[in-house]
Amino acid sequence: MKKITVDKEKLTEESRGLFKEFKEFISRGNVMDLAVGVIIGTAFSNIVTAFTKMLTDLIGTAFGGIDFRGLTYTIGKLTVEYGTFLQAVFDFLVTAICIFIMIKIINKLVRKKEKEKEITPPPKSEDIVLLEEIRDLLKENNKTKKAK
Repeated sequence: MKKITVDKEKLTEESRGLFKEFKEFISRGNVMDLAVGVIIGTAFSNIVTAFTKMLTDLIGTAFGGIDFRGLTYTIGKLTVEYGTFLQAVFDFLVTAICIFIMIKIINKLVRKKEKEKEITPPPKSEDIVLLEEIRDLLKENNKTKKAK
């Protein structure tokens, strides 16, 4: 049997270097932003799913319980379950409508906040007002000197 020797110092140094490199990678801004985006996306997905289910139930109730999954077409021994496809298309359209409505609401709230910020400019300090008056007087004085 061949004896395997391990250089403990080299292994420890390589481990530290690998750990340091991993630490740098994981603490980069874009990795953290991605992690936050995934978490927020998952939470938003739950909201959209709940809203979609509510809207689908309302539409289903209004039209007498729409469920296309049971629709099939038989050709000889082959059964084509086209209802599953139609149900997936219907679910997609309802989800798209839900996302559209939610984005419209969010955009409206954001625009309202931006308008509130634009409405009131901060008041000028007394120093600025005084300096502007001095500037205007100097401009006026220069104009009268040039006119003579």
